[in-house]
Formats: sequence, structure tokens, C-alpha cells
Amino acid sequence: MLQVLKNSQRGAADHGWLQSNHSFSFGHYYNPDQMGFGPLLVINEDRVQPARGFGTHSHEDMEIISYVLSGALEHKDSMGNGSVIHYGDVQRMSAGTGVSHSEFNHSSTERVHFLQIWISPNVTGISPSYEEKHFDSASKIGQLRLIASQDGKDGSVLIHQDASIYASILDSNASLTHQLAQGRTGYVHLIRGQVEVNGIKLTTGDALKIQEESLLEFSNAVDAELLMFDLPY
Repeated sequence: MLQVLKNSQRGAADHGWLQSNHSFSFGHYYNPDQMGFGPLLVINEDRVQPARGFGTHSHEDMEIISYVLSGALEHKDSMGNGSVIHYGDVQRMSAGTGVSHSEFNHSSTERVHFLQIWISPNVTGISPSYEEKHFDSASKIGQLRLIASQDGKDGSVLIHQDASIYASILDSNASLTHQLAQGRTGYVHLIRGQVEVNGIKLTTGDALKIQEESLLEFSNAVDAELLMFDLPY
């Protein structure tokens, strides 16, 4: 089963300092048909105005992944971590028993544009932890680059869930396949451009839910960048 979520179907919020699109129900946006997909609970596409951001707030028992698309995102947390991440950087925070953090646009002149992803963990009550890694564009071109996994393999960040996140940059000369094991589902979020997945055309901001399919085929891409989630049911 293949189900398309069009960009126009996402929730939208404009707070002045923040413009956000929600793939799933979040905050004041509630859609009973979009309550997450397996352990994938949140994909927010956020654009934050210069020198603005999210003040200190707390989380528990959640895997929080940030994927920067442009600009500079500043992070500080109660574990003592502080950093500024840019395009190609992936940040993972496991909230565990509880952590407080803030996220701000580090620039005083340019917006920061990023995806914030929440995944429900398969263990609770663990000590909070933090990790960030850089994945250059060359490692994503024409292939699915593993950026997050339950065991941190291939240099990916480690998440506490039986899930894998891949990033890819594709053009018209590239075609890819990905095998989904029995009992697995897939979710594709197209960051930019266009691509076909199993013959279904996606354009910027679209997503595709995949169930009861064993093989994913990516083709006919035009300036595409995407995230692909391999998830348990």
C-alpha cells in the first residue's frame, strides 16, 4: 500500500518569528488521519527568523533528530552541550529521563531552515544523551546514506529504536532501490525537487507512506533531496 501526503495537506503555522509545516499532528494542528506513522511521530519543517528561536523547554523519553537544510542552528541543553550546526549536520538528542534544551537561529541576518524529527524510543527511562555528526553531500549523491540507526553503524548517529533513517541527493541520471524486510514499513519525505517512488511522483514537501511493499524504487529525480525511514510496524 502506498499513500501520498501532499505538501498542501501538511499543517501550517505562522508565528511571525517561526513558519512551520507539520507532517503529523503537532501543537495546535490536529489531524486524526495524521497521528504519526509507527514510531515516527513528528516531522516539522521549521524556518526561524534571524536571532529568534525556541526558549528552554523539556522532553522525556523521545528521540529528537535535527536535520539542517540551510543557515545555522544553535543548540544548548541541560547536559552541558552547546553547538552550532549547519547543512549536512545531523543532531540526535535522546531525552530519556528528562532533558531541557533551547534552539535558536545563530545568525542575526539569515533564516535557519531545518527538519525536526521525533521518534518514539523502544526503551524508556534511560540517561539522556547527545550526538551530532556531519554527512557531506558527496556521501548522499546517487545513494541512500544511512544517517541514523539503532546501532550507529556506518558512522550514523545512534537512536534508541529499531529504525533507520537514510538521506539521498538524486538527479535524473540516478536510480535507487531499497529492500524492506518482512514486517517493515517505509516513509519517504521529499525535502526538495521531484522524484518517483514505485512510479508515484513526489514534489517538494510531499511524503509517501509505504506498507506491505518489499522493494522501493526511486527514479526520474530532478534536483531531489530526500529522507527515507525504514521502520517497524
